[in-house]
Amino acid sequence: MIWLLRNTPNILTALRLAAAPALVLLLLNADYDAALAVFVFAGLSDAADGYLAKRFKLTTRFGRYLDPAADKLLMLAAFVTLTHLAIVPFWLTALVIARDLAIVLGVGLARMMALPLRVVPLFVGKVSTVVQVSYIALVLLILAAGLDWPRTALAAAAIAGAATAVSGIAYAQLWFRALARSGSTAA
Repeated sequence: MIWLLRNTPNILTALRLAAAPALVLLLLNADYDAALAVFVFAGLSDAADGYLAKRFKLTTRFGRYLDPAADKLLMLAAFVTLTHLAIVPFWLTALVIARDLAIVLGVGLARMMALPLRVVPLFVGKVSTVVQVSYIALVLLILAAGLDWPRTALAAAAIAGAATAVSGIAYAQLWFRALARSGSTAA
């Protein structure tokens, strides 16, 4: 029983990992009500595991890596599948993926170059994530309710794209500042 309590945040994260392929299958089968329910469950489980881990000091090294991986997998699954179904614009999915890849590659390159890059989540990055999640939730809600709101969906895509781009630029600035600091200390 104690093992279960200690590992509840990781179990919730694992369920969120399982939600990604479930979401894909439900979207491909046009079961939008269930897809929305899975997405909402994933969001609630993310909030619950974060609360439990912090409140009761149940954080684990495994959980620190698994939690963001589960979040990224769910969002990647949602964006790619909804783009495949021609519901989310390709440019937005490409922008979201490009930003995340650029961050990962930038961190890797900074480590290879021994740049003084401090890797911390930025506020603008958190805002971007909230906007992306809200966008996917809105799209799923529109689909589940059978609404015909193309202007709303397009405006929401533009907002999500802008937030993603601003976030990407902010992370790029961090990388270039670290590069400049490295160059000034090498001289």
